[in-house]
Amino acid sequence: MTALALSLFSSSVLAAYPEQPITLVVPFPAGSGTDAVGRIFASEMSSRLGQPVIVENKPGANATIAAQHVAKSKPDGYTILISTNTPLSAAPWLMKNVSYDVVNDFTAVARGGNLPFILITHASKPYQTVKDLVEYAKANPGKLSYASGNSTGIVAGATLGNTADIDILHVPYKGTPQAITDLIGGQVDFMFTDLASGIPFVKSNKVKALAVSTAKPSALLPDLPSMEAAGINNFDINSWNGFLGPAGLSDEVVQTLNKTINEIVEDKEIKQKLANLGFDAFSGTQQEFADFVKQQYVLWGDLIKAAGIEQK
Repeated sequence: MTALALSLFSSSVLAAYPEQPITLVVPFPAGSGTDAVGRIFASEMSSRLGQPVIVENKPGANATIAAQHVAKSKPDGYTILISTNTPLSAAPWLMKNVSYDVVNDFTAVARGGNLPFILITHASKPYQTVKDLVEYAKANPGKLSYASGNSTGIVAGATLGNTADIDILHVPYKGTPQAITDLIGGQVDFMFTDLASGIPFVKSNKVKALAVSTAKPSALLPDLPSMEAAGINNFDINSWNGFLGPAGLSDEVVQTLNKTINEIVEDKEIKQKLANLGFDAFSGTQQEFADFVKQQYVLWGDLIKAAGIEQK
């Protein structure tokens, strides 16, 4: 082998990932909570990895369009999904014939954190608490409607209906921004939405928040009651967030991305920036996240079966 050939061979072997722009696929529309969080991560990843990280929104079909796209992408580390529980924990139970396998078609990379949800209604509605809403629904069966822009919203609304034994109408939307627009416009009565999407409208008094969707209070909104404190027992629904690639990602790619994402969530300034959006940022090892994805798939299956909305 000539000196020139040896030099070129050595350079190719030593070339480090990434060598080109990375596409971060967001399974929800621009303006959603996951989109806002994803853009912060993309910007920080770009500066740390030395390559542009381009956000690409692929909303629709309970986020399965984006998940399917990533699952079928080349496993080279240049197409990454910022996922929530919607496409990986809930959609396979809510939809027939989802065209990917949650465990076998993806490589878990790193946890991003949690995006807590809140129960909101139009500011003019007569109910001031969750108890008021339930009592109103019982007095007016079939007349209250709830919007959803993702599977967390679907499951949370159905779980409230099942747990509180109230007859409410589900109105699905392609994304959260459209759902909130119609909530403000009076077309629907209430919804569960992520903090990032809902809090700006709470602060502007266009909607009012009644509770967080978990059994315990959220550190991000300590003054807002939990569903348990609001009188709804056995109600604990949260939206997780994490990064995955297609099956077959190399250890080098996984380790590089995991290390980068952990650095981002450990940066106090970035963590606060994300908290201002209503995002509780934290991460961990690749294996911890891989195990978590499997556990959440089973957990959400149980939630969806209990609510009676599983598609068979």
